[in-house]
Amino acid sequence: MLPEFAWGDVKVYVAGHNGLVGSAIVRALKTAGVGEVIGYRSSELDLRDREATFTAISEAKPDIVIDAAAKVGGIMANSTYPVEFLRDNVLIQTNIMDAAHAIDIDRLLFLGSSCIYPRAATQPIRESSLMTGPLEPTNQAYAMAKISGIFYIEAHRTEYDRHWISAMPTNLYGPGDNFDLETSHVLPAFIRRFHEAKVSGAPSVTVWGTGSPRREFLHVDDLAAACLMLLQKYDSHETINVGLGDDMPIKELAETVAAAVGYEGTIQWDSSKPDGMPRKLLDTSRINDLGWFPQISLADGIASTYQWYLANNA
Repeated sequence: MLPEFAWGDVKVYVAGHNGLVGSAIVRALKTAGVGEVIGYRSSELDLRDREATFTAISEAKPDIVIDAAAKVGGIMANSTYPVEFLRDNVLIQTNIMDAAHAIDIDRLLFLGSSCIYPRAATQPIRESSLMTGPLEPTNQAYAMAKISGIFYIEAHRTEYDRHWISAMPTNLYGPGDNFDLETSHVLPAFIRRFHEAKVSGAPSVTVWGTGSPRREFLHVDDLAAACLMLLQKYDSHETINVGLGDDMPIKELAETVAAAVGYEGTIQWDSSKPDGMPRKLLDTSRINDLGWFPQISLADGIASTYQWYLANNA
């Protein structure tokens, strides 16, 4: 039986608490009245360092661990640095889980990514599609790391009867996103590129691919709400999807972002560059059955994320 708890009574360690996902989870925990939130900057703790990770988690003694730490990036970064994406992510998640096990932490949430599913998976993608076909080559290394994390969660449940769970979010965006054009995902990259084109008066912006792949985008604050709900209600070895439940072509996304930014030039597409997976829409029926539904529309989310970008990055 899943142990019950009140947020005011627990101490939660959020790995990656300064990142896009981690910072949203911290906001949600504080709103929920959590007893204490623990987090370490990368300058304070390198989660790839096994001894340092064990020491930090042992000294902190959290009741719950949320693993939102990862080396992440878009198609270019994943394609250029597959060794780092596979090695670093396996080290980070394994060190966190082993350290949590060492001090007998019974509730842990591991966050992955929808890229774990096969390139040709039936849409919308159900959790049962995992390991049923080849992965998308452009993010295979990252996906393999996250798949290993899912099975490491399952292994701890099987061998040690832990109440550990994993959740697979769709494409995320929101305040705290990465707007570096070398390593960012598509939506924040669009925000920065269209903003800079507007400021410079550029007549056109050239974008990778054909614009035909379809993607769904979930605001990170919606994901954070889902994480808190799952920690209290979900207890299964099977991973669970967290998504918007709807998608759009990348071409439409580009036009939506350009309109939100106020860029009035033309958008050109470089079809010599890779598109990635043709479509990646998650089936969210299982988490919807638990009572969770996203609350932030894409239009509102893009507008607020652009305002955050203007205040913090532009």
